Amino acid sequence: MQGTQPFRSTTVNPFVQVANAFTMRNLMLGSQGNDVYELQNRLKFLGYYKGKIDGKFGWMTYFSVRRFQQQFGMPVNGRVTLKTKQVLVKATQAWKYHSGGTSSPQTSTPSSPSTAASAGQPSNSLNAQPVPGITQSDINLLDHVVSGEARGEPYEGQVAVAAVILNRLKSPKFPHSIPGIIYAPGAFTCVSDGQINVPPDASVKKAVLAAIHGWDPTMGALYYFDPATATNKWIWSRPEILQIGHHIFCR
Repeated sequence: MQGTQPFRSTTVNPFVQVANAFTMRNLMLGSQGNDVYELQNRLKFLGYYKGKIDGKFGWMTYFSVRRFQQQFGMPVNGRVTLKTKQVLVKATQAWKYHSGGTSSPQTSTPSSPSTAASAGQPSNSLNAQPVPGITQSDINLLDHVVSGEARGEPYEGQVAVAAVILNRLKSPKFPHSIPGIIYAPGAFTCVSDGQINVPPDASVKKAVLAAIHGWDPTMGALYYFDPATATNKWIWSRPEILQIGHHIFCR
């Protein structure tokens, strides 16, 4: 009588050929280990993660994952499932694993959508169709507002301020034009203190175009404020999404 063969699992780890530490397990807040090292490194390679590479899935990693998921059209939940890992690996094919969980020194970290094609960021950042109905006059006004509100902020923070204005354009809660939103009473400090008249620099203009072409680092925020100077109790009551530079962005 023919003997039975021992059972062998036919499940294949899809990361064997393309990743060094990713496993089949889902990653979430509180997860630790080499696969979290790899997650943080790959997110940092794309410019989403700014924190310490420590193999610990904390809040900075959580919000970085959410931003990655939002930009790549996935469910935004902060959990790293098999699907999220597959998309992340595909987006970071140029990333090289080094022992100890550090990124290869030969790789560079893209800091804006303009480098998306070479670094795996969503290609629609500057190549997608811009927001319909935006005129050159609107763009010029956005340039000045972002300059007045976010001059000195990191590039991503400048994109974020422009994105908030564009998000308001899509919301029924706000006026239906860029000038109407910007010049609404009390809407932007730079209008009342004259900072809107400061000429925008090249970084600001680039940030505005990135937002117009679809990059929203805020994940849909309608408001933002500087916690060091904000005294309005209402703005502090808004649900916070994330902080970029000095600004907290909220719904």
